[in-house]
Amino acid sequence: MGLKADRWIRQMALEQGMIEPFIERQVREGVISFGLSSYGYDMRVADEFRIFTNVYNTVVDPKNFSPNSMVEFSGEVCIIPPNSFVLARSIEYFRVPRGVLCVCLGKSTYARAGLVVNVTPFEPEWEGHVTIEISNTTPLPAKVYANEGISQVLFFEADEVCEVSYADRKGKYQGQRGVTPPRL
Repeated sequence: MGLKADRWIRQMALEQGMIEPFIERQVREGVISFGLSSYGYDMRVADEFRIFTNVYNTVVDPKNFSPNSMVEFSGEVCIIPPNSFVLARSIEYFRVPRGVLCVCLGKSTYARAGLVVNVTPFEPEWEGHVTIEISNTTPLPAKVYANEGISQVLFFEADEVCEVSYADRKGKYQGQRGVTPPRL
């Protein structure tokens, strides 16, 4: 990046719609931080969750995913059962430029409470809401706060653009909105 990282992210977000809505500063008071940081962007989790359940005795199969594997929940606080898992989505909608790859890491506040946040990389020219995987590794129920920070997105600019982007391949998660379960 020729510009300082935070200026480059701000420019790409404002001029090319890379992140919408875009928060130009880091918000920290009374919340788990979100918004523009020194070398990345702390994205927020929306109030839409899919909590895994064994109520229907369904087997979780990524090649043939049953909606009976989860229950839908909307709210300001999601309680993740002990040793369980939820899917959520970002508030922000991302449009990744062709010469950029994004890697997402969980926030330390959640990691220190035993919650593991996993998000796969955002490939060049991928766009959509981010589906966020959150695992509660503790033997206790754990809270996730909607509309607050959940993970940090790091942006890596390539020396040259890729030959084939996610959009070129017509990736199955292109343009996803809302919480998106596995697809084949």
